Amino acid sequence: MIGEMNLATLLAKYLLALKGVLEQSGFFALTYGNIIMLLVALILLYLAIAKDFEPLLLMPIAFGCVLVNLPLSGIVDPGGFLYFVKFGIDHELYPVIIFMGIGAMTDFGPLLANPITFLLGAAAQLGVFVAVIGAMAMGFTIQEAAGIGIIGGADGPTAIYLCAKLAKHILPAVAVAAYSYMSLVPLIQPPVIRLFTSKKDRGIKMEQLRTVSRTEKILFPIICTIACGLILPASVPLIGMLMFGNLLRESGVTNRLSSAAQNEIMNATTIFLSISVGATMRADTFLTTATIKIVCLGLVAFAASTIGGCLLGQVLKICTGGKINPVIGAAGVSAVPMAARVCQKVVSKEYPGSFVLMHAMGPNVSGVIGTAVAAGAMLTLLTK
Repeated sequence: MIGEMNLATLLAKYLLALKGVLEQSGFFALTYGNIIMLLVALILLYLAIAKDFEPLLLMPIAFGCVLVNLPLSGIVDPGGFLYFVKFGIDHELYPVIIFMGIGAMTDFGPLLANPITFLLGAAAQLGVFVAVIGAMAMGFTIQEAAGIGIIGGADGPTAIYLCAKLAKHILPAVAVAAYSYMSLVPLIQPPVIRLFTSKKDRGIKMEQLRTVSRTEKILFPIICTIACGLILPASVPLIGMLMFGNLLRESGVTNRLSSAAQNEIMNATTIFLSISVGATMRADTFLTTATIKIVCLGLVAFAASTIGGCLLGQVLKICTGGKINPVIGAAGVSAVPMAARVCQKVVSKEYPGSFVLMHAMGPNVSGVIGTAVAAGAMLTLLTK
């Protein structure tokens, strides 16, 4: 009898201990919102791994989303790992460093060889202004609308930088929308391109680009930085670091620095920036009506930017007597080099012998400059 009582007491203690462990586990704190966000993260991981949709961006974003939606981990709370990692996104460090890396990896030669393509990069900012107008119509403030509109440039770092300055409270939704649409460029752009260009348009073969001298390539980042800095001082952090990275590349005397900017620094910053973006996807702050509006506006902005590039491409095709393939206008969004590759893929699918990649790189790199300038203009006009 005493043995049975001891066994029952021991069993009760074990059950009580087990209950305590379960109550302190994440299962008891898991909400429906957490479950939804974990499912979203799994979908993003599937697209990154199985479908190869820009895995360098999508995978860390998705895993960051997983980490912050596991309850009670404290990973994003004050003192937690992601709390400190997010410092770089909260204080605009990562976007500026990323721009330096982009500059070091970018060849502005195609743009300098055919300067008219700069207009295509400007036309592809149409979505920025469409989204700004749409956001204001939905009740967002002008500062919030500016942060949302920049999604149309398909430039994640610029979107983060601008939102951190003007409307930090919507930064999570804007950052996720911007990087998600950057990752989904191969899925979103082709149908839009085919809708606004004919099969005959897509078959236009463009003349080979002229050779750009080393002197031109060295002078371009210096002149561009000074000109943009004097006209729009607010654009200096982004344009300045973009052009500094490019000067490291083109000068020919800083190969080690250029290599570091392109590889080690760029890769490390991409990891921390992307996982920080994912860490903003907490269920309690992310699953809101405003987030849904921002994501929808981002899609409209991105599609409108692609349309703007294609339409000006059509105009230039007529003005040049059919020497411009209007498809390259879609590359005017600043997703480098994804948008240019998409243009090449759309053309080569119907015309295997056609090659427009280098021509598309002109508007593609000009789109990076255009989005940064647009952000600088918004900061100048809207900063109090």
